[in-house]
Amino acid sequence: MKRLILTFCVSTFFSFSNANGQSAVRLTGLQSDHLENPIGIDNPAPRLSWKMEDSRQGARQRAYRVLVGKDSIQVAGGTADMWDTGKLISENILVTYAGKPLEPCTKYYWKVISDDLLEKEVVSSVHSFETGMMSIKNWQGAWIGDGKDKDYQPAPYFRKKFAAGKTIKSARAYIAAAGLYELYINGEKIGDHRLDPLYTRFDRRNLYVTYDVTGQLRNGDNAIGVLLGNGWYNHQSKAVWDFDRAPWRNRPAFCMDLRITYSDGSVETIPTDLSWKTSSGGLIFNSIYTGEHYDARLEQAGWNMPNFDDSKWNGVGYRGAPSQNIVAQQARPIRNVLTIPAKSINKINEKTYVFDFGQNMSGVTRINVSGEEGTEVRIMHGERLFDNGRIDMSNIDVYYRGDKVKDPFQTDILILSGGKDEFMAKFNYKGFRYVEVTSDKPIELNQNSLTAYFMHSDVPSVGKINTSSELVNKLWWATNNAYLSNLMGYPTDCPQREKNGWTGDGHFAIETALYNYDGITVYEKWLADHRDEQQPNGVLPDIIPTGGWGYGTDNGLDWTSTIAIIPWELYMFYGDSKLLVDCYENIKRYVDYVDRTSPNHLTTWGRGDWVPVKSQSNKELTSSIYFYVDTRILANAAKLFNKQEDLAYYTALAEKIKNAVNDKYLNKETGIYANGSQTELSVPLQWKIVPDNMIAKVAQNLAKKVEEAGFHLDVGVLGAKAILNALSENGYAETAYKVAAQDTYPSWGWWIVNGATTLLENWDLKAERDISDNHMMFGEIGGWFYKGLGGIFPDPEQPGFKHILLRPNFVKELKHFEAQHESPYGRIVSKWKWDRRKINYEVIVPANSTATLYLPDNIKGDKVIELEAGRHDLILTLSK
Repeated sequence: MKRLILTFCVSTFFSFSNANGQSAVRLTGLQSDHLENPIGIDNPAPRLSWKMEDSRQGARQRAYRVLVGKDSIQVAGGTADMWDTGKLISENILVTYAGKPLEPCTKYYWKVISDDLLEKEVVSSVHSFETGMMSIKNWQGAWIGDGKDKDYQPAPYFRKKFAAGKTIKSARAYIAAAGLYELYINGEKIGDHRLDPLYTRFDRRNLYVTYDVTGQLRNGDNAIGVLLGNGWYNHQSKAVWDFDRAPWRNRPAFCMDLRITYSDGSVETIPTDLSWKTSSGGLIFNSIYTGEHYDARLEQAGWNMPNFDDSKWNGVGYRGAPSQNIVAQQARPIRNVLTIPAKSINKINEKTYVFDFGQNMSGVTRINVSGEEGTEVRIMHGERLFDNGRIDMSNIDVYYRGDKVKDPFQTDILILSGGKDEFMAKFNYKGFRYVEVTSDKPIELNQNSLTAYFMHSDVPSVGKINTSSELVNKLWWATNNAYLSNLMGYPTDCPQREKNGWTGDGHFAIETALYNYDGITVYEKWLADHRDEQQPNGVLPDIIPTGGWGYGTDNGLDWTSTIAIIPWELYMFYGDSKLLVDCYENIKRYVDYVDRTSPNHLTTWGRGDWVPVKSQSNKELTSSIYFYVDTRILANAAKLFNKQEDLAYYTALAEKIKNAVNDKYLNKETGIYANGSQTELSVPLQWKIVPDNMIAKVAQNLAKKVEEAGFHLDVGVLGAKAILNALSENGYAETAYKVAAQDTYPSWGWWIVNGATTLLENWDLKAERDISDNHMMFGEIGGWFYKGLGGIFPDPEQPGFKHILLRPNFVKELKHFEAQHESPYGRIVSKWKWDRRKINYEVIVPANSTATLYLPDNIKGDKVIELEAGRHDLILTLSK
């Protein structure tokens, strides 16, 4: 096998140089538990990772040494009092801390020293991580509340005045809440997070957040202010999901330690106790589901300042901790990530204005308004408009069962003070493009009176797609909008109608998620929710977290396979097996449950191909294939963790499931599964259950079925996950692209040409149910661009893109295509452009990584090419 075909290697594409003009090498991207310099982590053995930036061909790390210590100067100088790995001959860039036991509330410094390909030493800068409480026994604060009933609507405000008599060196606030909170010190809101702490199964796990508040404290008098919101903990609004009846439901409460370290080395803790005071204020109602009501006349100015007169405030009461599992929130926080001004304003009359923000999103709006004291302003958020220009809520309020006048859906209510008022919801978010502002007395608004904020888990972008097709570019953008709109510390189905953590939606979109965003911390948090929710027999609900809804008859394999698929995909994309370790026994219990209840190795447990175009698909076929997928993952994990008995058992079980499916549903004469729908043909191909000698025939049948449909979809969620991969990975990339870029009904592109800026819940724009305009369940297409066109795949044998599998498809309908993915090793690029019958193909393989390029059959020359790190320019010629 030849090394390259007409390959020109250019090492200066992303090079950098030192002062002498020589190529420089740097260690960058240092992270602790996949976060940059985190504070308040609980993991006693954090994972430490880094990247080597080196533009030279064949660049790699020959050895590394990690140092961890309490003294930054010592670590910088090359000594460490906590952990020194010594020099290890290894290309690893992810290690698990194995030094002396970490202490709570302590900052540690670390760095990496690596040898490059010429065995020259490369030293990183010093980074840090800081532990949090690490155990519930280390808290000094008590859980406190205002003593009101769970149905009492005004939000509780809390304050504590204290004096700092010495020079402050550093200060940390550790705060846990049942519900949501905003924390203030001396009148300043601490941090830019939204909706903290993240939603969990509150009676089994509670999260706390750590803040560096050194800059907010001062010598002398200080004041802490805490405002609590209901969140999912105290769901007062009624909907079909029964969160108002959740077993944990109670009035919000919180626990806090403010830990101050003085310059003389002494430490003082200001805890929550009976010395705190409480009152109500302007926030008279809040619901994570419907909206917030704020009476600006009731706001107590300066309530969180030291000089505030709190003589009329009440005492607090102790509350039991909602659970005994209080752990650090080690996840990317929710933020107002993008500010979006109104694109237009339509003044209906002097009391009614409709704003259009130009795109669908999750988030909140901020209004600036003046008017007569006591004027009630209603701010309604929606996705659609009636013909008369007013908001149409009919597609998203169908499951709401509350009072639509007193607690209107997706609507904030502001009562004006008589001066200039500004309002933005603190403990709620909506899904919307349009906002209708109505008032009971005339007000004057302009286009700048209302601003929208796209709010979601602030996960860094790691992917980019750029093509010659405007439709494809818009589809990729809309898919990402839908994904981010549905990431709020857990993946949701929609940001308006439900806000539920539907498990199916979560794993259908997992590759799209990981090609485009660094979301590992959010998924590690969500899989902890899975472990909290799993029944002793292994069963999971199909919405997680849940207050009890979702343990029905259809919460089966095509949905709740999240427990296996997501840990496996994170291992593939990051090379980090921790989540797979954490979930191993849970996957095993889950598979064992299905095994016990499926004596013939086939199961109908699941929801099936949800929201199909028209053809129905056999649920036993699709659910049994997901049974195979989960069992195969379990067997692979058993091999990885050297569990030989499990490996033998679950390998054999997977083979039995595969044989049972093929024996019953595959016609070996015709190559047709079941009745031959697009879903019934694509799902077996996607999940590699088709016998090797039948793959070509089944794929041919699928391609023929698609062509007969005019390259249109006839699938629901399971088929949408599978069909493009099933085609492009089995010789029909041109067919897959025609489906992906189709712009007439039914297709993804049909949504885009009709103005969609997110993905929809139904292929039919005129459907009467399942009609959210911001849904992620059909979101696989965003990941397929990287796979089916860019050909970028992780290698299961060397995961985390240590070795890259490149299987590009140079489809003729695209003039050029580029995919970039920032892997744990660095940036991967797969970029191609047509030049008559030739293709200019550019590949970038990051340092310390390698790739194997598999070229399509219609390219002349060698079909398999090994690529080292660096840039590779290939000129490829068509063979026919």
